[in-house]
Amino acid sequence: MKKILLCGFAAAVAMQMAANTPATGHSQSSDTIALRGIEVAANRASETTPVAFSVVTAEQIEKSNDGRDIPFLLSMTPSLTATSDAGGGVGYSALRIRGTDASRINITANGVPVNDGESHNVYWVNMPDLASSLRDIQIQRGVGTSTNGAGAFGASINMITAAPVPDAYAEFAGAYGSYNTNKQSLRVGSGLLGNHWTIDARISHIGSDGYIDRASSKLWSYLGQVAYSNAGTSLRLLAFGGKEETYMAWDYASREDMEKYGRRYNPCGEYTATDGAKAYYPDQKDYFTQHHFQLHLGQEITRHLRLTATLFYTKGDGHYDQYKTRRTLVEYGLAPFVDAEGNTIEKSDLIRLKFNDNDFVGGNATLNYTRGRLETVLGGGVNNFHGRHFGQIKWVRNYLGAIDPLQQYYNNTGNKFDANIYGRANVSLSREFSAFADLQYRHINYRIDGVSDNYDWNTGAMAALDIHRIYDFFNPKVGINFSDGRHHRAFASWSVAHKEPVRDNFTDGDRSHDPRPERLFDYELGYTYSHSLFTAGVNLYYMDYKDQLVLTGQLSDTGNPLSVNVPESYRMGIELQAALKPCKWFDWQLNATFSRNRIKNFVEYIYEDEWTNPITRELGTTTIAFSPSVLFNNAFNFHWRGLDASLQSHYVSRQFLSNAQSREQMLDAYFVSDLNLGYSFGSVLGLRELRLGLSVYNIFNEKYENNGYAGAGYTVGENGEKTIYRYAGYAAQAPTNVLATVTVKF
Repeated sequence: MKKILLCGFAAAVAMQMAANTPATGHSQSSDTIALRGIEVAANRASETTPVAFSVVTAEQIEKSNDGRDIPFLLSMTPSLTATSDAGGGVGYSALRIRGTDASRINITANGVPVNDGESHNVYWVNMPDLASSLRDIQIQRGVGTSTNGAGAFGASINMITAAPVPDAYAEFAGAYGSYNTNKQSLRVGSGLLGNHWTIDARISHIGSDGYIDRASSKLWSYLGQVAYSNAGTSLRLLAFGGKEETYMAWDYASREDMEKYGRRYNPCGEYTATDGAKAYYPDQKDYFTQHHFQLHLGQEITRHLRLTATLFYTKGDGHYDQYKTRRTLVEYGLAPFVDAEGNTIEKSDLIRLKFNDNDFVGGNATLNYTRGRLETVLGGGVNNFHGRHFGQIKWVRNYLGAIDPLQQYYNNTGNKFDANIYGRANVSLSREFSAFADLQYRHINYRIDGVSDNYDWNTGAMAALDIHRIYDFFNPKVGINFSDGRHHRAFASWSVAHKEPVRDNFTDGDRSHDPRPERLFDYELGYTYSHSLFTAGVNLYYMDYKDQLVLTGQLSDTGNPLSVNVPESYRMGIELQAALKPCKWFDWQLNATFSRNRIKNFVEYIYEDEWTNPITRELGTTTIAFSPSVLFNNAFNFHWRGLDASLQSHYVSRQFLSNAQSREQMLDAYFVSDLNLGYSFGSVLGLRELRLGLSVYNIFNEKYENNGYAGAGYTVGENGEKTIYRYAGYAAQAPTNVLATVTVKF
């Protein structure tokens, strides 16, 4: 089916190209056309769209792109926090916007969904150095405009790859610094061939030992594209992907462990050897390969009407290799055994492999009509995600009994069909005012079949999965925008978003806690003043959630944490931005977010020894986990001839690690500053450009953590008194560290 779709699309495009290609040749001067990038205006906000958004340009990306993951390249944008498991920004990294994680943020590349179809997560480690091939990144905070893929419950991120370049080029970028962090990237382009064709390619490698012990990363990536342009037609065939090998660092460390073993302590893969010594499993790693294939067509039908269409296929395949200590054997399909001393062994150390094999295929299209005071878009997309999940047992310590090599202990598949259609209009009511409306309908059909990796003690077997859900969502958005065309812009909007439960809500749930879809009403009000000397902006938001899925401490009947729908919760805040440019060689930029993020009438569940006899605690209104109330970014930027320097600072207030708002489970506030230096020599030694850079991160050596997890339980004393205990793990970040870069352009 995929091949038929791709071949049919290619044939239609070929006929369209033939119809638009002149029968006779023309000279270079008469036939040269402007090269277009990928047209995704339908999913993007403009100055007349009543949403809060930021754009990070290719120039900004290039200056900070030293191998760190995309979340850290976006860290200066409003309301965003970045996290790193390895502690240095390379490897498993993540971001949150307005306190929401990537599973609740719609992320696309050239209008194609990047979020995993089932979990909605985004693993930046699977797309290493994609930043080197980006034209820009737009971040829309709040619900934003209608787009393809998962619902935007906090923000949307739209990445656009670089447009074809008419002149031939070659570029090498390298970096090296602390913890053996290194990057090598080579980009080449053919320039314009035959007045219509261009070919561009990139290959990259990024490596790091990580700040955290053994948190190493070995990342490879590529991008290649062939582009055709002719009059009103543009066509691009694009392929990019990555391969990663990353040692696990996601278990984090407790405060006590850090005091005992140091801040770099990593408990992942730790076990006790036969001689009683502490040891670490060397293959405690995650392996994944992901390939993205995209075919984009842009066709100008008339002076006012333009069609864009995309076909895509994303292939993901990988597994992780994990040492587990003292595991109950029956939970892995293994029978207890009797050792040489006659003892019945029900628990033992083992090594498990968990596999994920995904296919994601689909297409989307938009019609853009612009005439006079009216701008309209009609768009939609259809895609299907098929994910196979299975696990194997690689080894069991001292096991006596029949065990097949790489014995499989669970196997299930998920299949998700997702279709949406939307219409959007922006009408100029007067010279200053415009009205906006955006209506989207989305249909989802999701199935999970097989057995999960959770053991069901009630049936004495792995938990059966037979889940079939159908969702239909209507997401309207309306707003009004004011702009005098000079200094002042203001907007107000109201938007609705719906979000379906993700895979874990079903596989780790039980029938008595069937998860419901979530709904969000998003109210936004913004104002911006712009001047060549000074700009300032303010945005007020209120995000009202119904049935938001949050962790309450409840466990499923298989003992896994449950995300439970809470009737009422909200996020409200004010986002401030300002910039001052008193002279050509200096500018000052800053932004801040002050927010209140709450769950109403929160009830916490705590279990005896974290497993049985739950008790409840009615805590009233509590702060939503991982939602700092204050965020602040500041940058002093200097530019003089070829020299640029920037001192950037980030402040993040305290964050609770659970929705119970416990001070025993909290990330402390932190203030971190980075110094970035660069010098461009321009044309020198026959090169088009030579640039050297040096970044000193965390220059004041702040000791901080930016991510973590939390758990709780209780014990019963001799007098029957219940004593609650809590614990947490923390992702320690690197102290002062450096990265030097060199970029050579030919």
